[in-house]
Amino acid sequence: MALDPASRARFNLERAAILLLDDTPVGMSILVQIVTGLGAKQLYRCTTVEQAQEVAVSQQIDLAIVDSLSPSGGGYDFIKWMRHNAAEPNCYTPVLVTTAHTPASDVTRARDCGGHILIKKPIAPMVMLERIIWVSKEGRTFLYSDGYVGPDRRFRDEPPPGGGRRREDRAPATPNSDEEIALGALGSKPKALKAS
Repeated sequence: MALDPASRARFNLERAAILLLDDTPVGMSILVQIVTGLGAKQLYRCTTVEQAQEVAVSQQIDLAIVDSLSPSGGGYDFIKWMRHNAAEPNCYTPVLVTTAHTPASDVTRARDCGGHILIKKPIAPMVMLERIIWVSKEGRTFLYSDGYVGPDRRFRDEPPPGGGRRREDRAPATPNSDEEIALGALGSKPKALKAS
């Protein structure tokens, strides 16, 4: 999804509660600058998985931006914990995973822990905005199985003309030039499927 620079659409994160998990001061500073530049006011800045777990238990969050916390991969572990252990609606919260290294194993790990999308560092504010809008509108079904809890891993950025691979797939709606997209309820409960 590429945003048209000439579009008059406005995007507002003012009412969104956002959990940020990054253990480096520079990484956290960049994330804070990006999301506050997009209007966010309620931020939970976490530098450890334990702090992020406390926030996920005690606060309702609408969006999580989680660093992979390489080399340990603690960020992936936090996302998996959140999907399995956090109460509703936090267990459904859209999660953007950030990482400086994107070997195939990290992409697979981000997908398999329940993250919505992986963003490679360095992060451009426009890329972050596009990904936030994408996860807020895409509405992927949540799956529950013995080995996985999270958004359906089968997706495409844009369905092919005439719909997607499944009958119920629909082409995504695009905002008209005067529409405002308020992203204050990102973590609402999605439709769920139980995989066997």
